[in-house]
Amino acid sequence: MVAFHLCYDLKFIAGADLAWFAPPLQDVWRASISWTFLFIAGCMCPLSHSNLRRALQYGAVALLIWAATTLVAVDAPISFGIIYCMAACTLVAWALGHAGALPTGPVAAAALFIAFLALQGLRDGIIGVPPASVELPSWLYETEWLSWLGFPGPGFSSGDYYPLLPHLLLFLSGASMGSFWARRGYPRWACEAHLEPLTWFGRHALLVYIVHQPVLLLIALAASS
Repeated sequence: MVAFHLCYDLKFIAGADLAWFAPPLQDVWRASISWTFLFIAGCMCPLSHSNLRRALQYGAVALLIWAATTLVAVDAPISFGIIYCMAACTLVAWALGHAGALPTGPVAAAALFIAFLALQGLRDGIIGVPPASVELPSWLYETEWLSWLGFPGPGFSSGDYYPLLPHLLLFLSGASMGSFWARRGYPRWACEAHLEPLTWFGRHALLVYIVHQPVLLLIALAASS
């Protein structure tokens, strides 16, 4: 993630010649980070003392990121970015767990992941995979008020966009496996693995996320001056 953001800042802010940092590599790299991020976050739900508190904490950080990127304005402000997605998904997982309806087990995880893949075209008004795809009504995308859900309006823009759908499905897929492992036991290799300094980064992931981008931005601005 840090390496990806460094390349992004160097290319699009500092103007560095990184011709290789482009689709499809850029898209695959981004997905490999965010998808793993959300799946693991879902897996952590059963281990949290309070998913409600976690959701509120993520929400506060997402609001701070939106305010900071709006004021600094070196790129498009971040509205409904990955931390917002973490907040919204964790809040939904808390509500489902509170109601005893949180999905669990490998079958539920697989079904949710397949549904997540089927909704990859949601941003463009399509669900499913051709030829078994369906075009959604255009009125869903004619208002800005549904952008948070996954239907971006005509004037919507964001430097980082991870709406509730389809990403909630990936998060719940992770939560399904997390609930399964919490009851049945985690793989032995996972319990015995100790990989410093990665363990430290894992325990302070939110802090690393908050701090790394301003540091990289300063590096990019210094490189462009």
